[in-house]
Amino acid sequence: MKRKHFFFYHVVIFIIAQIAWLSLIGLWIYWYVYNYIVYKEVGDQVSPEVSYDITNAGPFVIGLVLLVGLSLITIWIFRHLNVQLRLTKLYDTFISNVTHELKSPLSSIQLSLETLKSREVPREKQKEFIGMMIKDVNRLTRLINSILQIPALEQKKLAYSYQVYSASSAIKQILKQSIEQFRLPPNAVIIEENADCEFVIDIDGLKTVFDNLIDNAVKYSLQPAQININISCNTQKVVIEFIDKGIGIAPKELKKVFNKFHRVYHQNIPNVKGTGLGLYQVKEIIKNHGGKIYVFSEGEGKGTTFKIELPIYQVFKKRFLTKLLVRSEQKKQLEIINE
Repeated sequence: MKRKHFFFYHVVIFIIAQIAWLSLIGLWIYWYVYNYIVYKEVGDQVSPEVSYDITNAGPFVIGLVLLVGLSLITIWIFRHLNVQLRLTKLYDTFISNVTHELKSPLSSIQLSLETLKSREVPREKQKEFIGMMIKDVNRLTRLINSILQIPALEQKKLAYSYQVYSASSAIKQILKQSIEQFRLPPNAVIIEENADCEFVIDIDGLKTVFDNLIDNAVKYSLQPAQININISCNTQKVVIEFIDKGIGIAPKELKKVFNKFHRVYHQNIPNVKGTGLGLYQVKEIIKNHGGKIYVFSEGEGKGTTFKIELPIYQVFKKRFLTKLLVRSEQKKQLEIINE
């Protein structure tokens, strides 16, 4: 409700400003036309000392141009004000999300440490507390790394290590690590693959993509997550599809899911954690690999499909993939020299 009032307030200001400028232009035109008509009717009766060349349209045109220019400047200021307000709102949302994400594991770590400090804890319980703290520290590390990666991704300065891999074996290896990381049961993920081709990827980058997509499927499922992953190759691309049976995405949200800081809200899952950077990060990583990612959903309650397309090595985007390999080799040589 506040957002609607906020938007309505600025629209009203904009409309009033435009009415004011248009009224001023109307008065200017009226003044000029009125004086012109009066001069035509009684001009011969006016003393030459006080007469002036009312037929000269120069001042009128100049004044009109100035007024129109001021009106356009008002529109430009309003547009940039709205952009700035939108960025401020996104920034506030991001700070709120990050604060929430940091607060939860820090509170858990603090509670565990205070418990260990204040009382005698059995050995087994100590191990449990230490395991929980390690888990929370890893969560904080992933969060901080994901935030720090965004500027590097946007400026294409992230230190990738691209190599040529067999699509089938590399994807299955990365998926196995992601599944173990999220501790999903064996039947939660069904993989179907027929990808007898090679592609150029950075293993860590693609794992970040898979981690985010699996994490989304888990968070946005009312029931235990069920994910089907299809891997295939066509003449030019490796195609990877992540199909879940979660809450789905409303049509109006589909175009926004890859936007920075955007999060899908659903009334049945109001407390989903996240910074709104995951899918934006996924899109940037895939783009840096020369690929594309799409999202499909038939609507709320009907699941979501993410489709990734990556170029096949020596078939599609040859120059681009070769450039990635050369860049990685140069990085490796530089690391050897620095050692």
